[in-house]
Amino acid sequence: MSNHLAKKQLGKTLRKNRVRSKISGTAARPRLTVNISNLHVSAQLIDDESSKTLAYATTVGTKAKGTATEKAAIVGKDIAAKAKKAKITKVVFDRNGRAYAGRLKALADAVRQEGVEV
Repeated sequence: MSNHLAKKQLGKTLRKNRVRSKISGTAARPRLTVNISNLHVSAQLIDDESSKTLAYATTVGTKAKGTATEKAAIVGKDIAAKAKKAKITKVVFDRNGRAYAGRLKALADAVRQEGVEV
């Protein structure tokens, strides 16, 4: 692995850990964590107190078409619908060390439009 890539991965890990040290999900207000790869977007609602995933949405295995931003919006609507079904109205947003822009912002906005407070 090149030195440059190792530095980038270390930086992301440090940012991720810094965010995670400050936020934690509960049963009443679970943590909405987002993972974005080059091809897919996935989101989870996690109760950190009992270490359980309450809801999960992803583009893996679906026929979602469009740009990554459009896929993120689709996943945002899906996870919000599952949150409503589980009677969850508020979540803590875990951006997973990523900057709040682009695909991440599209997902968060889609969740807000469905009526879940982020």
